[in-house]
Amino acid sequence: MNIPIDVIIPAFNEQEAIPLVIGDIPEFVREIVVIDNGSTDQTAAAAKSAGATVLREDQKGYGYACLKGMDYLRKKSQLPEIVVFLDGDYSDYPEYMDQLITPITTAGKDLVIGARTAQLREAGAMTGPQIFGNWLATNLMKLFFGSTFTDLGPFRAIRYDKLMALKMEDKTYGWTVEMQLKALRQKMNYQEVPVPYRNRIGVSKVSGTVKGAIFAGIKILGWIFKYSLK
Repeated sequence: MNIPIDVIIPAFNEQEAIPLVIGDIPEFVREIVVIDNGSTDQTAAAAKSAGATVLREDQKGYGYACLKGMDYLRKKSQLPEIVVFLDGDYSDYPEYMDQLITPITTAGKDLVIGARTAQLREAGAMTGPQIFGNWLATNLMKLFFGSTFTDLGPFRAIRYDKLMALKMEDKTYGWTVEMQLKALRQKMNYQEVPVPYRNRIGVSKVSGTVKGAIFAGIKILGWIFKYSLK
């Protein structure tokens, strides 16, 4: 592709997974930006050795890491046209990136979400609370906003100018749902693309803990009800 496409990957203690993630990212990507979110292992060194630009964000939180990456992109002399977000645990399939980008480059979409459909999902890749949380959140979004979202998947592509227009602010668990809610509010042209999803390397910092699952659920529902009252 002849347009600048940059990738943002938040990562916390993903030294084993991050080289695999980076290695599977298509060559048409201009720059891979890994945000080391306070790791205590060799995540940063592994990402750098694999060819990524590595930033450090010590304030813990998925949103904090994503905002750090966006701030970096904002300062580049040539801004990207498309930004792709994905996780650093190797649960996503980076080689499917082209399928997320194509609706933007050929069909005028603003935002494309990689939907982790049951048919393409590896057994055990999503926990029961995750599956229920996605079902509840997307059905509430359908009820309140008439959306067609079925997932809050982290693997997503968005036009850079549209991303900036969203004025993202969530620092932790609500990042993905905030993006989708604001896209709905701004009447952006969005689409979902089915993508496979596998068991992550290591233990999830969110769904792998009771505390993480509870706080993520509260944050996600909080964003939905906040926007439903506007």
